[in-house]
Amino acid sequence: VMADRGVDLSALPKEVRDQLAELDLELSEGDITQKGYEKKRAKLLAPYIHQMPNVDLSLPDVQLSPGHSADPSPSPEAPGPSTSSASKHHRTHRSGGARDERYRSDIHTEAVQAALAKHKEEKMALPMPTKRRSAFVQSPVDNCTPPEDEGSLRRQAALSAALAQSLQSPDYWINRSVQSSSTSSSASSTLSHGEPKTQPQPQPVSALADVLAHTRIGNVPPDVTSSTPQERGSRVDLPPAVRGMSRGQSRSSMLDTADGVPVNSRVSTKIQQLLNTLKRPKRPPLSEFFLDDSEEIVEVPQPDPNTPKPEGRQIIPVKGEPLGVVSNWPPALQAALARWGATQAKSPALTALDITGKPLYTLTYGKLWSRSLKLAYTLLNKLGTKADPVLKPGDRVALVYPNSDPGMFWVAFYGCLLAEVIPVPIEVPLSRQDAGSQQIGFLLGSCGVGLALTSEVCLKGLPKTPSGEIMQFKGWPRMKWVVTDTKYLTKPSKDWQPHIPTANTDTAYIEYKASKEGTVMGVAVSKISMLTHCQALTQACNYCEGETLVNVLDCKKDMGLWHGVLTSVMNRIHTITVPYAVMKACPMSWVQRVHIHKARVALVKCRDLHWAMMAHRDQRDTNLSSIRMLIVADGANPWSVSSCDAFLNVFQSHGLKPEVICPCASSPEALTVAIRRPGARGAPLPARAILSMGGLSHGVIRVNTEDKNSALTVQDVGHVMPGALMCIVKPDGPPQLCKTDEIGEIVLNSRAGGTMYYGLPGVTKNTFEVIPVNQAGAPIGEIPFTRTGLLGFVGPGSLVFVVGKIEGLLMVSSRRHNADDLVATALAVEPVKTVYRGRIAVFSVTVFYDERIVIVAEQRPDASEEDSFQWMSRVLQAIDSIHQVGLYCLALVPANTLPKTPLGGIHICETKQNFLEGNLHPCNILMCPHTCVTNLPKPRQKQPVGVGPASIMVGNLVAGKRIAQAAGRELGVVEDQDLIRKLCMWPTMMHQFLSEALQWRAQTDPDHVLYVLLNAKGVAVCTATCVQLHKRAEKITAALMERGGLNTGDNVVLLYPPGIDLIAAFYGCLYAGVIPVTVRPPHPQNLAATLPTVRMIIDVSKAACILTTQPLMRILRSREAAASVNVKTWPTIIDTDDLPRKRPPQIYKPPTAEMLAYLDFSVSTTGMLTGVKMSHAAVSTLCRSIKLQCELYSSRQIAICLDPYCGLGFVLWCLSSVYSGHQSILIPPLELESSLPLWLSTLSQYKIRDTFCSYSVMELCTKGLGTQTEILKARGLNLSCVRSCVVIAEERPRLSLTQSFSKLFKDLGLSPRAVSTAFGSRVNLAICLQGTAGPDPSTVYVDMKSLRHDRVRLVERGAPQSLPLMESGTILPGVRVIIVNPETRGPLGDSHLGEIWVNSPHSASGYYTIYGEESLQADHFNTRLSFGEPHTLWARTGYLGFVKRTELLDASGDRHDALFVVGSLDETLELRGLRYHPIDIETSVSRAHRSIAERYNFLYTTFICQEALDLVPLVTNVVLEEHHLIVGVVVIVDPGVIPINSRGEKQRMHLRDSFLADQLDPIYVAYNM
Repeated sequence: VMADRGVDLSALPKEVRDQLAELDLELSEGDITQKGYEKKRAKLLAPYIHQMPNVDLSLPDVQLSPGHSADPSPSPEAPGPSTSSASKHHRTHRSGGARDERYRSDIHTEAVQAALAKHKEEKMALPMPTKRRSAFVQSPVDNCTPPEDEGSLRRQAALSAALAQSLQSPDYWINRSVQSSSTSSSASSTLSHGEPKTQPQPQPVSALADVLAHTRIGNVPPDVTSSTPQERGSRVDLPPAVRGMSRGQSRSSMLDTADGVPVNSRVSTKIQQLLNTLKRPKRPPLSEFFLDDSEEIVEVPQPDPNTPKPEGRQIIPVKGEPLGVVSNWPPALQAALARWGATQAKSPALTALDITGKPLYTLTYGKLWSRSLKLAYTLLNKLGTKADPVLKPGDRVALVYPNSDPGMFWVAFYGCLLAEVIPVPIEVPLSRQDAGSQQIGFLLGSCGVGLALTSEVCLKGLPKTPSGEIMQFKGWPRMKWVVTDTKYLTKPSKDWQPHIPTANTDTAYIEYKASKEGTVMGVAVSKISMLTHCQALTQACNYCEGETLVNVLDCKKDMGLWHGVLTSVMNRIHTITVPYAVMKACPMSWVQRVHIHKARVALVKCRDLHWAMMAHRDQRDTNLSSIRMLIVADGANPWSVSSCDAFLNVFQSHGLKPEVICPCASSPEALTVAIRRPGARGAPLPARAILSMGGLSHGVIRVNTEDKNSALTVQDVGHVMPGALMCIVKPDGPPQLCKTDEIGEIVLNSRAGGTMYYGLPGVTKNTFEVIPVNQAGAPIGEIPFTRTGLLGFVGPGSLVFVVGKIEGLLMVSSRRHNADDLVATALAVEPVKTVYRGRIAVFSVTVFYDERIVIVAEQRPDASEEDSFQWMSRVLQAIDSIHQVGLYCLALVPANTLPKTPLGGIHICETKQNFLEGNLHPCNILMCPHTCVTNLPKPRQKQPVGVGPASIMVGNLVAGKRIAQAAGRELGVVEDQDLIRKLCMWPTMMHQFLSEALQWRAQTDPDHVLYVLLNAKGVAVCTATCVQLHKRAEKITAALMERGGLNTGDNVVLLYPPGIDLIAAFYGCLYAGVIPVTVRPPHPQNLAATLPTVRMIIDVSKAACILTTQPLMRILRSREAAASVNVKTWPTIIDTDDLPRKRPPQIYKPPTAEMLAYLDFSVSTTGMLTGVKMSHAAVSTLCRSIKLQCELYSSRQIAICLDPYCGLGFVLWCLSSVYSGHQSILIPPLELESSLPLWLSTLSQYKIRDTFCSYSVMELCTKGLGTQTEILKARGLNLSCVRSCVVIAEERPRLSLTQSFSKLFKDLGLSPRAVSTAFGSRVNLAICLQGTAGPDPSTVYVDMKSLRHDRVRLVERGAPQSLPLMESGTILPGVRVIIVNPETRGPLGDSHLGEIWVNSPHSASGYYTIYGEESLQADHFNTRLSFGEPHTLWARTGYLGFVKRTELLDASGDRHDALFVVGSLDETLELRGLRYHPIDIETSVSRAHRSIAERYNFLYTTFICQEALDLVPLVTNVVLEEHHLIVGVVVIVDPGVIPINSRGEKQRMHLRDSFLADQLDPIYVAYNM
C-alpha cells in the first residue's frame, strides 16, 4: 500500500505495523488530529527511514473525515486477492461506515483524498454562509475560523477583511514568492494555484518544519510559498511532486506580467488584476480602456503554446465483422412472432413481477401472438366505421403503459406492428405539469399522434377534469384514448389475416429521445433496421433459442426494448422483467431471479449492480454461475468501471465469472454502437485505458503517467457491431476525421440504426446524414454516417472506448469537461453522509460569455449544516485539483425535490431551468465566481491628470463643443412699483422677510384661506386663513418669550406631525427672533429606531427649547423613550396645544437679510446627518423663484402630499403659500396608508392643477391602486385637470416609477406630460422644478459602459446596455449650473459627465456644524473653478450629471439646456477603476427574481422566506452579465429592514454599517468566495 512512498510496510516488524494500524484507526475515528497523526507516524517510522532518502511522510492515504479509514482494496488493474498483509490488517480495523467505499472507483477516491490531504486540517477556508436560526443570530464568522488560527480574529476584523478581499496579504505574498523562488520553476505553478483574493484571514508563515513536510526532498528547490495552507481559498494545490518543470511544459508557458513575475496563463489574468490593483502600472494607450463591442469587453485568455495537440495519423474507419446470414432468420420481426405463436405456443415469453418481486404472470408465445392479433384487428376494424376508419396503416399511436405492466406493453407494441401502425412508446403523465410533459407534447405534435393506447388500470390513474374526462396535458395535441385490456378486444374474423410484408424501409416504431436542451424528439426506426439490429445483437451476444434473460431496464426504449422485447422474441427467449418499482423495494430482486431461473443473460445498469451490492449481505446462497453475459447498458459511462469492479469483487464468490461482464455503448440515433463479446473462460481481460484528465480536456488521448490524481480509468465497450462501419469525427464544426490520439464523436454507418427524427427534416440532416471529411476538407466517400452523441476513441485491437456524451459536455474557456467525470469526483468526496449517490446534476449555464459549471445535489435529511458546507468546500477543492476547472455554483437541495425522469434519474434540463428561474429552492449554496470567471474586462487605469483644465477647455472649444452649463430664467428686477400700489398687491421686494409677508397678508387679506389640512377621509380637519395663522404664531411667540428664557438667535426644535401647527410654530419662532429647526417626530411604535435621530438633531443643533404637542411630549418623557435615550436631559419642552390668548410685546425684525431664517436638517442618502443654514434672503428668493416657475398667485390652489421636514418639501409646505398667497391643500403622507386614493381623489375633487408628492407616495399609489383604476373611474375620479405633478427628490429621477404611474392613471385622464421630477441637494434645496412654462422633460438613453468610464455616450432606445435617464425638471429662475470635473475642477464640455455645481441667490449659506469645519464649508459652498470664470462662487452639489442642449425651445425662444442627474458622488462604487452607481446594480438585481422588493439594496437584497437561497445565483449572474462585476456577499433580509429616509431614498451606508456590526438579523448571508 505504501509502495509509492518508498516504505514497504510489509517489511516492518509486526508491532510497528500494529501501532500504525491503531494510529490509522484513531485518525479515522477523529480521536486524533491530522497533525498529531503525522507526528506520531513520523516518530514510528523514523528508525526505518534513514536508509530511504526519497520519502514523503506528509500524505498518508487517509480519508480526512472521522468515521472512515483508508480502504486499500485492490486496485482494478490488479484483480484478485493481491492485497498485502498490512492491508488485511487494516481491514479488520476498519470502521463500520467504510463499506460504501467499495462501489467507488478506488483510484478516484484515493486521488480525491490525496488532493484534499493538501488542505490538511483547514476545515473552513471559506466563511460559512449563515442562515437565520432564531431571533438571536450567531455571528457568521465565529465558527469559521480555521482551527489552527493564530489567535482567533475578531468578527469585525474578519468580516471587514473578507469584504476588503484582504488585498494586503497578496501583495506581500507575491513579492515573497518572487524573491524566494524566482529562480525555481515551481514559482509558476504555485502562483497559478494560489488564489489569494478569496481568503479573509492572512496567516503568518508557519515553521520551516511545516514547509519541509510539504516538499519532496529531491532536486526541486524547496517551495516556500506553499507553506501557508490557509492562505488559499477554494483552490487546490497539485501535489508537490508535480510542481517540477515537467508540469509547466505540459500546461502552461511562462509569461511575463507587469513585474516580470512568471505566471501561467490559466490564472495570469487574475494575478494580473491583482498586480494592477497593487501597483499602478505604466499608463496604457487610450484605446485600451474604452472598448465598445461585447467581443472586446471580455478578456480573452491567450492560447497556451504548451497545450497538448493530437499528433497521430488520421484515423481509418473501423469495420465490424460481417453480419452472418442464417437460413432460418425471419423476413420480418412479426413473422418470428407468428412462427413461435404457432409452433411453440406453450413456451414462456415474458414473466412479470409484482411489487414484492414475486412472479405475477407469465405470458406464453401463444398468448402473446393471439392477443397481439386481436389488438391489431380491433385497431384496424373496430375504431370508427368501415368507410371512415380512425386508424390507417402508417399512422402513429402513443403507447402509455406503466413500467410495472410489461405484458400489456408487449401486446400493444406487437399489435401495432401487426396492424402496421407506428407505436410511439411514451411515459405515463402523472400530473398536468409532469416533468417535461410539455416536451412530450412536442414529440406527439411532431409525430402527428392523435390516439393513445393504454391499460384500464393506467387510464384510471390519469389526472381527470371535474367532469371525469382525461385532462388536456400541457402542450399535448388533442388525444383519443383506447383501452387495450383483453376484454375490450374483438376476436378477428376467420378470414382476417394480418399483413406481414418482408421488412422494408417504412418506419416500424418511434423511440423518444430528450436532447440536451430538453426538447423531446422521436427517432424513427425502419422495419429493416429493426430486423437487422435484432440480427446483429443476436450475432454479437450469441443468443440462442430458448435462453432465459433477466431485464432490469425500461422496456419502452433503448437496450431494454432492443434486447428485452425485440431480439428476445426473435430468438424465442424467456424474458423476466424486473421493473424499477421492484428494484426500489427489493434491490436484490434481479440477482434472485437470475439464481432461481438459472438465467443465461442479464441486462442491467450500473445502478442495479450498485444496489445489489449494497443489499447482498442478506443473501448468502445466491449463485450467478449460470450467467454467460451480464450486459451493462451504461457501460459507456466512464465511471461504470468502478461499479463493475466492485460488483465482481462481491459476487465472484457467488460464481460470477469475470469474463461475462459486457459493457456496451448505445445511442438513441444509432441504436447499439458497440458491445463487448463475452470472453472465453480464463482468457485475459481487456486492458483499461488510464487517461490524463488534462489531455482529455483538450480533446487528446494521453496515457497518464505523472499524476494518478488526475487520471480517468475507462473500460472498453468491446468491438463495433456486426455489419457496421465506425469513424471518429470532430464534435464541433465540419465532421473532420480525427487523428488516432484525438477524442471525437463516434459516427456509425449501419443498416441497423435509426433513420430520422420523425417530422423534423432539418435536424435530421445534421445527425443522420453526416459525411466525414479528411484534413483537406474533402468527403471520404458517399456513405452517410449517423452521429451517436458519444465521445470516444478507438484503442488498440479496434476496441472502442467511450469517455463521455456530447450532451454531458461542458465547454469552459475552450476546454472540455465531462459532466459524468465531475459527478464521479464529487462522489469520491465522502458522499455518504451528505448527499445521495444517484441524485447529482451537473450542467453549465452561460454567464458573461462563457459556460460556468453548476452542480446540484440532493442533501440527506440528517446531514448537518456544517457537514454539508464541509463537503461542499471539499468538492470545490477536489474538482479544482483533479479537473483544473473552477465551479461556479454548488447547491444542495432537500431530499426528493429535484425533478426526476420517469426512471428515477435526475431530469437535468428541468433542474437547469429551475436554477435559472430561481425555482430550485436549495437549502445550501456556495457560489465561487472568483475562481472561474477569468475573462473579466481589464481594470481601467485612471489617466493621471497631465493636461490642465485650461487646455482641456481650449480643446473643447476648438472641437466646437460648448461648455456644459445651463441657467434658469432671470429673476427680474423689482416689479413695477406703480402697478403694485394701484393693485394694492403686497410689495414683494419690500419684504425681505417672510415674517413681514405674513403680517402684511393678515392686514390686507385677513380671511383668505392659506392652508387646508385633510384627514384620511378627505375631510378638511383644519384650515388657516392669513389672520388665523398670524394669531396662532403670536400665541406661540408669547409662550416662547415667557417660558423659554431664550435669547435672539437660539435654536428651537419643532417636533410636530405634518399639519398646520407646524407652520404656526415656524412663524412663531420667526416672530420671536429664534431659529426654528423642524424635526420629524419619533414613531410611537418604533421608538428604538426613530428616537435616537431626534435626540441627535437636538444635540447637534444645541436646541434651547422644544416646541411640540401634548401627545408627543408624553412620548418624549415616557418609560419606553427612556429605554433608548436619556430623557432627563431634554431641553425645555413647551406644548403649544392650549396656549392662552396673548400677544407678544413686539415682533422681531432681523437687522439684515443675511441673518439665519431656519436650519434644515436632513439625513442624506449616504446616511450623513447634515444641517444647512438658510438665510432670510435665500428664503425669499427661493419662494420667489418657485412663484415665477409655477405661476403661483392667490387665486390658485395646489395640493401637497409630502413630508414637511426638510428640503423643498418643507419650503412648499410652510413657506411658499405665505409668500405667494396661493392656497395649499395639505395631505399628510401617513394618511394614505389607511386610505390609498386620498391624494388622487383630492386632486379630482378640488380640480387641482399643480401637485407635489414624493416617490414613496407615488409608489404607494402605483402598487396599491394600479389594479383599481376601473373602480376609481366608476367613482368619478378624473385627473384631467392636473397640469403638473412634480416628484420632490434629491436623487436621479426614477424613470420606471414615474412612467408606470403615468401609464396606470392615463385611464383616469392623467396627461402623460404632467408627471415630472424636481432636483435639490443639501447645498441648494431647489435647483430644478418643472414649472408651467418650459418644454416637457426629455429622456435620453446613455451607454452604461461609457458611464462607468465617466463618459456620456448617447445611444438609441433599446440599445444593449443602455440606461434611460430623464431630465430632472426645468432649472429654476436665478439658478445657474455648470458641469465640472471633480478632480481638476475645470469646466467640462457638453454631454460630459461631471459634478453639478450651482450658483444661485437661494443657495444655503453653509453647513451648521458644532465645530465649524470651515474647510468643508468653503469647499462645498464657496468654491471657484480652476479655470474659466474664476470670480463666480459656486456651491458643489455632490451629484454627478451632465447638461445636454436639446432641440426644444424654452420660453425665451432659445434652445433648451436639459440637466440630467446620474447619481450621488459619495455613493458611487469605484471598482476595478470603473465607476458604478448602486441604483443601476439594484435595478438589475430587482429584475432577477419576483421576490426581490423594489427597495432591495446594492449588495443587499430584501425578501421573504424559504426561497432566499434561490436569489444568490440569480443576483450573482445578473450583476456579472450586466455590470461585469463579481458579487462578494449576498445578504437577504426581511422586507422593511433596509432603512429609508423621509424622501423614500435608501440609506445604503447605514445599511452597510449595520451589516458590518451584525445587527441585520438576515435570512441568509452567502459569501461568494
